[in-house]
Amino acid sequence: MISQTVEYALRSIVTIAQHDGHPCTAQQISEITQVPAPYLSKLMQRLVRAGVAKSQRGLHGGFVLTKQPSELTIWEVVDAVEPFKRIHECPLGIKSHGSVLCPLHRRLDGAMEMVEKQFRSTTIADVLAEPGAVTPLCQERKTLQIQANLAACKRGTTETKNDKNAKKKT
Repeated sequence: MISQTVEYALRSIVTIAQHDGHPCTAQQISEITQVPAPYLSKLMQRLVRAGVAKSQRGLHGGFVLTKQPSELTIWEVVDAVEPFKRIHECPLGIKSHGSVLCPLHRRLDGAMEMVEKQFRSTTIADVLAEPGAVTPLCQERKTLQIQANLAACKRGTTETKNDKNAKKKT
């Protein structure tokens, strides 16, 4: 029901929202969310075109949200990358059904309606407010590297402290 593209878009938007209005580069978003960089680039273009995010060029450039996380809903992100389609007529094209859905399709549409309502009523700020949530990832990660990337993004640099230490040693 939720595609990988939608998952990646939501991870990316939540990551950007965690940076309190500071631009976050595509590289930083890719590292934090584990979304492949080429895929992320195309995805971010779609989010920018839809008006969910905007890109800022320059030395301290990157992506920022166009709305506050408390005003941006999951629905808006989902709709930007893969518009949600409810069932309004028989998806099998059975002409005798017309716009009257069979019991199975009525139930499926009812479930989709509940998902839509939940997405429309849940903001990105709601997701960030979940207790114990550090990142928008569901899998166990290298927490220190994620925190370093988040800190670098908040500082407005693409370098993490590990990158700086590596440069000092060379």
